[in-house]
Amino acid sequence: MSEKNDKRSFEEMLSRLDAIVNTLEKGDTELESSLSLYTEGAELIRLCTEKLNSAEQIVTKLQKDAQGEPVETPFTPEND
Repeated sequence: MSEKNDKRSFEEMLSRLDAIVNTLEKGDTELESSLSLYTEGAELIRLCTEKLNSAEQIVTKLQKDAQGEPVETPFTPEND
């Protein structure tokens, strides 16, 4: 499932990830359930990372000035 297909907010996914970590840390979950939770958690990490990367690109786009030095400028769709 890609970020575009997941309607949950970043905060909702982070909250679910926290619940998964707490459950796994208790150590009283059966192996099959633990593996399922681990898989779900790994996917949530991937989706959260995608959302963060996307947000970062919207806030700032890195460009180079005339001397080739990096310059941060606000991202606008026209600058793509």
